[in-house]
Amino acid sequence: MASPHEKLVIIASTGLDDERTSVTWSVANGGIASGLDVTVFLVASGADIVRKGAIAHARMNPLDPPVKDMVENFMESGGKVIVCPPCAKVRGYEPEDMIDGIEVAGSPAVHALIKEGAATLCF
Repeated sequence: MASPHEKLVIIASTGLDDERTSVTWSVANGGIASGLDVTVFLVASGADIVRKGAIAHARMNPLDPPVKDMVENFMESGGKVIVCPPCAKVRGYEPEDMIDGIEVAGSPAVHALIKEGAATLCF
């Protein structure tokens, strides 16, 4: 387990219509590659990213890999993704609508990481 100063929480509120979505996943993958314990907390339209099928062809920035590849690489490399329950619910998403490996949990899960010393970034 990473020490407190080696944890990063990225809070992402951008979805399929915003180039910052690519930045979120690029930074998240960079954190994993640097040895950080990284959690991405998806809020607002960020919840759209992990709905099954939603990112199959998404490519926000033509210089970045497809978002699907970045999300899959992040999760396969040990990154954790949490989706805000009310943000999913307002969109009509149930846990089974999400790609495998997604946790639906509220802000207390993120607060616990911050209390453990995690740095935070917001997109």
